[in-house]
Amino acid sequence: MSAAGNGAMSATGNAVPQEKMITFANVSRFYGEVLGINNVSLAIPPGVTSLVGPNGSGKTTLMNLMAGLIHPSQGEIRVLGIPPEEPERLCRAVGYCAQFDAYPKGLTGYQFIYSFLRMFGFSHEDSDRRTLESLETVGLVEARNRPVAAYSKGMRQRAKLAQATAHDPQVVILDEPLNGLDPLARAEAIALFEKWGKMGRHVIVSSHILHEVDRISDQVILLSQGYVVAEGQIQSVRGEVKDQPMQILVRCDQPGQLAAQLFAQGKVVECKLHTDGRGLLLRTTDADAFYLLLNRIVMDTGLVIESIAPADDDVNSVYQYLIGGEGATI
Repeated sequence: MSAAGNGAMSATGNAVPQEKMITFANVSRFYGEVLGINNVSLAIPPGVTSLVGPNGSGKTTLMNLMAGLIHPSQGEIRVLGIPPEEPERLCRAVGYCAQFDAYPKGLTGYQFIYSFLRMFGFSHEDSDRRTLESLETVGLVEARNRPVAAYSKGMRQRAKLAQATAHDPQVVILDEPLNGLDPLARAEAIALFEKWGKMGRHVIVSSHILHEVDRISDQVILLSQGYVVAEGQIQSVRGEVKDQPMQILVRCDQPGQLAAQLFAQGKVVECKLHTDGRGLLLRTTDADAFYLLLNRIVMDTGLVIESIAPADDDVNSVYQYLIGGEGATI
């Protein structure tokens, strides 16, 4: 997948059949005169997919369309081959963890999930088993008989995760699922998302915590003002940005000598000495040529290179390149 493109490949590069993907074909959604999303075409394979964009970019609209909570104004959607016109099939395939809380009054954590499963049609025994398993997954077994209203923000967030997955859906849609979680609970939730993705589930995550999005995502979808501006693995999306220099951090023993050599060859457009004096922050418009030149310099001069790493190969930097200054406020 690439900038505003249509992909049909998994994160491992294997072809994915249509019935195992979430597809949007020229989908638009309007709220009266207000644009939600416009002319979106996507093919999302299994794995962890992160939706990135500022408030109002269309993330929640996209998730609500996947969940069948709203229908498109135009275009077609299929979730694992299921159209939104078949809500019963769609609800069994999809679990949705909304950003905001909405709990029936007086229910305990156990009752919150158990009653949901009973409405789904599961037997008492099956509902009881699934409830306890989902509560154990999110670490709420000991609190299962306490009212949800008495839970902390982080506990309520985990209860929503448990409910969203108790019926074992193949598509899990998570709107800001890390909000309110302490660092330990956040790490456990991220590990859970990664596990689900490796199991072959679709895990759709909306989050403004961009370094965590980078860590967990098999692919990202960047949105701005209702449009998909880029999608795919973040490294391949970064490769689409041809008109912006890439930043590279090089740690070495003689940064001054390295800078002189690089400028002499015309392969960098900017070079800054790191604050500790043992590295350079470089900007180049041709990363491949830069790496080849760096190899040659090391062989010719004997410079000792400690490490080389892209300094901006992440979601926030790519978003800023594509959209502008909004990226910093996602």
